[in-house]
Amino acid sequence: MLFSRRKSSSLFTPEPFMMKQAAFNGRKNGNLSIFVVVFSVFLFALFMYNEDVKSIAEFPFSSRSRAKSQEVSHQHQDPSSGQQEGKPKGTESSTTEVETRQDGGEERRRTKVVFADEDGPAGVRLPVIKEVEEAAHEERAAGPKEKIKEEEKLGEKEVEEDRTVVVERTVVSVPEGCDLFTGQWVYDNVTRPIYKEHECEFLTEQVTCMRNGRKDDSFQKWRWQPRDCNLPRFDARIFMERLRGKRLMFVGDSLNRNQWESMVCLVQSAAPPGKKTLVKNGSLNVFRLQIEIVWNAKEYNATVEFYWAPFLVESNSDDPNLHSIQNRIIMPESIKKHGKNWKGVDYLIFNTYIWWMNTFNMKVLRGSFDEGATEYDEMDRPKTYRRVLKTWAKWVEKNVDPKRTMVFFMSMSPNHIKSEEWDNPNGIKCAQETEPVMSLPHALDVGTDWRLFDVAVNVTRSMRKVPVWFLSITALSELRKDAHTSVHTLRQGKLLTREQQADPANYADCIHWCLPGLPDVWNEFLYARIASSPWSI
Repeated sequence: MLFSRRKSSSLFTPEPFMMKQAAFNGRKNGNLSIFVVVFSVFLFALFMYNEDVKSIAEFPFSSRSRAKSQEVSHQHQDPSSGQQEGKPKGTESSTTEVETRQDGGEERRRTKVVFADEDGPAGVRLPVIKEVEEAAHEERAAGPKEKIKEEEKLGEKEVEEDRTVVVERTVVSVPEGCDLFTGQWVYDNVTRPIYKEHECEFLTEQVTCMRNGRKDDSFQKWRWQPRDCNLPRFDARIFMERLRGKRLMFVGDSLNRNQWESMVCLVQSAAPPGKKTLVKNGSLNVFRLQIEIVWNAKEYNATVEFYWAPFLVESNSDDPNLHSIQNRIIMPESIKKHGKNWKGVDYLIFNTYIWWMNTFNMKVLRGSFDEGATEYDEMDRPKTYRRVLKTWAKWVEKNVDPKRTMVFFMSMSPNHIKSEEWDNPNGIKCAQETEPVMSLPHALDVGTDWRLFDVAVNVTRSMRKVPVWFLSITALSELRKDAHTSVHTLRQGKLLTREQQADPANYADCIHWCLPGLPDVWNEFLYARIASSPWSI
């Protein structure tokens, strides 16, 4: 029975046992033994063949196939289930495929997560999401770093596309009735400055105080906080949407040029290199931005301009390069020569003040410069200022279409000449001042002629045909004794020497302002008015 049971053993009995059984019965069963041996060899070969096929399937020789075999598939789980059908078998796996289904199961997106160890901290694998079809194509042509960079570019493009939709037709919120000009200065080293001095290639040496040797930069980090609301932070993209295909022009003296330089730096970040130019042509300086946006086939074609007219009306100081004239003479009723350059501009920002402060009385020409007249009369400063602004107001109401153009008037920019006024008797003008006026037991008086301020308020309020936005920057700017260019500037086109910088009593400029700095805040007021206006303008 024992041998009988062996004869009836399974066909899958191991080969050594079968050979012994054949030998034992060799002579009695010769033919049967031969058959058994042959059949056993056949079964053994078949068995080994199957094992080899299985081995090849599990461990192929191709490195590409090996990598593919190490991918582990997962079914995307409902977050509420808290379960996962599978997970990688080990930490050696470099890629993982994930399938995601849309609701209804009709469409399916296969995503590959590529772990780029070399781009992350030691022991940390950073996932980068890529579509399988795209990843399969790039896998042969690029390494992990190229894949990551390409994905980042695609992500940035999608964000920019969404951003474009947001900024188009945006209206910035400014509460109605809120007084933006009453508030306080708040030190803010997080959101200020809005731009860096070295990032704006268009700044002139007159205002680059840090480059010119100033040691402290705290003057750049003060933010104006209105008492009852917030001043919107300047957004170059939103502002440039407002300026698309339009012109913005500052008209006035060197303080308006100071503000113009600030505006150029604020908006230039919206333009890539090669798409921004600055052209100077006599009294007119033009900064042009041309920016093509690929994904919506639109292009900015905006200009931010400055026009030199220190008195707004005609004067003997109208040459933008040769205007250092002791006897400044004006023609209060003559504005056409300048005005012809302002026509068709979409945003006009006017100022005139500092050139009025040279003398107590103003010199008014008898006749015309074109006729060679040289005689003049001396007149009271406020009365003459009113005559000039009345001439300006008539020009605006005759030549400006309020449906197309917004008009602004900047109040006067103050000086800081006498440090005794802010209780610093040992100071020398504005030199070495490092913070605003914070508190005083008395009213601050830095010598501003508030009579001219009142004239400007009354004239702009009286204009009915064309509304004018009056930006009241004077009082808040009087607090900024720390923000002037002081000795870190030019004198007659040349940087001050070390000897001159050591003599602030004679060389400190306490009229103009460093950039980045106070004029950026003036432009935030301008931005708030323009960006909060209806899109009909």
